[in-house]
Amino acid sequence: MQMLSGLGRTRYIPLLVLFTLAILQSCRKNPKEMTKEELESHLSDKRHYDKLIEFSKNAGINVEKFALKGESAPVFALLEEAGFGYKPTLRYTEKKIKADTLLLREAAESLVKGESVEKVMEKLEPVFPVYHNLKVHYARLLKENKADSAAYVAETLNAYRWIKRQSKGAPRFVMVNIRGAYLTAMDSAGKNVLSMRTVVGKSDTQTPTIDTYATSIVTHPYWNVPKSIAIKEIFPKAVKDTAYLTRNRIQIIDNKGQAVNPADIEWEELTADKFPYRFRQETGEDNSLGLLKVEIKNPLAIYLHDTNARYLFKSNSRWRSHGCVRVQQPTELANYMAGTKLLDNDFMTEPDTVSTPPKWHKLKARIPVFLLYLGADCNEKGDLLYFEDVYKRGSPKV
Repeated sequence: MQMLSGLGRTRYIPLLVLFTLAILQSCRKNPKEMTKEELESHLSDKRHYDKLIEFSKNAGINVEKFALKGESAPVFALLEEAGFGYKPTLRYTEKKIKADTLLLREAAESLVKGESVEKVMEKLEPVFPVYHNLKVHYARLLKENKADSAAYVAETLNAYRWIKRQSKGAPRFVMVNIRGAYLTAMDSAGKNVLSMRTVVGKSDTQTPTIDTYATSIVTHPYWNVPKSIAIKEIFPKAVKDTAYLTRNRIQIIDNKGQAVNPADIEWEELTADKFPYRFRQETGEDNSLGLLKVEIKNPLAIYLHDTNARYLFKSNSRWRSHGCVRVQQPTELANYMAGTKLLDNDFMTEPDTVSTPPKWHKLKARIPVFLLYLGADCNEKGDLLYFEDVYKRGSPKV
């Protein structure tokens, strides 16, 4: 009887263990009730954090700066970079958008609940098809031990994470890759809706990297000649031959905004450094901006525009501008950015024998525009492409 009693007690040990675990589980604090510090402390456990580090490494993130130090790990900083990226090399940024802290907290809570890192990060990373394709290529390059090539892909992966951050709430956005001399217009889910060639800055008049947004579409724009071009190129030609201005429909504008007759100017008394006027080219097909301009907010006098030299789009060497971005399909781009059919399909082919006054069409929505310098990207088929370092900026620092 004594033996049977012992065996009977043994039978209940597994049940006792399960009961104890159930009690412990019920005593665990609900992740939704945990503070940010408590969530971070829980996820700093090596078993959890190693999985997060491994996933981030495979997304092209430099995980060394997120190394576990002591008992606490920078969990939220790592989640933020994995979902929203860090600021790439930019000459001008209109405004840095804050990462979605609610989304970051939800990710941390899900990880504490035991959801897999892969499932959690699906909700945090960009859903852009191009981003997914780049991750596939990045994994392949790592397996092939092609670290240099992988670094270019990692740089672009971060760029798309940053684009996701900066385009929050926008219905669509535009990205120009200066290094590849092309433009892609995407919807809010990162689907490529419109692609075209561009002509961008020469090596000595480089197109700057910019993160901003479009403000308006201008049809039949004037070209207000930048001072640098006016002094270096137009002024010397005008001094030699004032008829040059007439042939190119370039006006001389005084400080009151009034046009001045070139014949009324004492050219021999002026120098390039002491020229109290500015040049403005009249509207029309011969205008250097063509028939359309997209104004983007920035202090560098950079914009997207049509051109009177459309033959350049046929070339594979399209680094020919003074810094602004000439676009191959201006009408299609304008309509997409406006979110409506702003211009008819035949807008670019309409006869333009007279100088039509400019017309501004203010955009109703904030449309982010990114001018970036990326060494790698994927095309619509998912193929990985590399681009020549035309500005000689060297390998990416990721």
